[in-house]
Amino acid sequence: MITWWNIYVLAALCAMGFAMLYTPLCRVIALKRGFLDKPAEQLHKGHSSPTPLLGGIAIYASVVSTVIMGMFVLRSVGGQNASRDVMENLQGVMSVTPRIIFISLAGLMSVLVGLYDDRFNMSAKAKLCCQFAIAAVAVSLGGVHISAFINVYWVTWCITVFWIVFMMNAINFFDNMDGLAAGTAAIAFCFFAIAAAVREQYFVAVLGSVFAGSTFGFWFFNHSPATIFMGDSGSHLLGYMLATLGCMVTYYESNESRSPLSILIPVFILAIPVFDLLAVMVIRYIKGKPIYIGDHNHISHRFTDMGLSRRASVLMVHLLVLTIGMSVIPMLWGDQRTAAVSLVQSVTILLMVSILQFSSVKRGRP
Repeated sequence: MITWWNIYVLAALCAMGFAMLYTPLCRVIALKRGFLDKPAEQLHKGHSSPTPLLGGIAIYASVVSTVIMGMFVLRSVGGQNASRDVMENLQGVMSVTPRIIFISLAGLMSVLVGLYDDRFNMSAKAKLCCQFAIAAVAVSLGGVHISAFINVYWVTWCITVFWIVFMMNAINFFDNMDGLAAGTAAIAFCFFAIAAAVREQYFVAVLGSVFAGSTFGFWFFNHSPATIFMGDSGSHLLGYMLATLGCMVTYYESNESRSPLSILIPVFILAIPVFDLLAVMVIRYIKGKPIYIGDHNHISHRFTDMGLSRRASVLMVHLLVLTIGMSVIPMLWGDQRTAAVSLVQSVTILLMVSILQFSSVKRGRP
């Protein structure tokens, strides 16, 4: 008997399989076409030899392949093979096809912009303009929006567009070690899928599962030592989709959630890359450096300064993301006391991160 939880798991496994098929293929294409990340061109790069890009293409292709396959499978599911819950809600899932198209279109735009930047190194202003255009498509045509108890459309439109652009840059900045951004995104996608499943938002939960599977499948080739990078095409796509899924989940239900603070869940699920971006921007400002120029002031670099290997540093960051995510998920059904404990625990972890981020600034770290 097919249930929604079966579908979530199968969607993730299918996407992971496609990613593990497409990623080596994209690596071969990148090598043949000279689509490489060359460390000699940027001093802050940590790898020693040119590494193939196009990982973002592999992730996007695996997602699209899984969604297309899933639509064909869902149309052929019979009443004897699926639970009553699945059959009752199947039509509702299929009715969101127009939204899927526009959300996917904006995702494709994010991949193409990142791909162009990987190849030709766009200016910061041009890239930012493209990011705003991508966010505008997702919000205006894809129906993605943040309400947060605000009923003024243009206000929520601006907030949502800013959130999407902010997360695209946060993940782009966060992609500074092998497997770091991919692993972080995969964990976050899992939490968004779980939150959507709890709220019985089947389309969102499936989409989160698909992205979790595809990103995790890519991670197998991207973790240290990486044989392929996601590039800006991948970081833009993951940042865009993390922001989009974060908006699409309903966190506060008056008949189930007893604390409106549950609307903060996506902020804390993505707290480490968000906090890292803000901290790095502050550090660069203090040092009088442009905020868009890469350096070694990220939380992952702080762990290596403490003596950890790069692989162990990435693992520490992933554990931080996992810990904070598990801390805030109970806010979906908890009361004010649950929310208070969750927030205090999460903020405490972020204070630890801030100590690591800023301690070396006082010591004059470059």
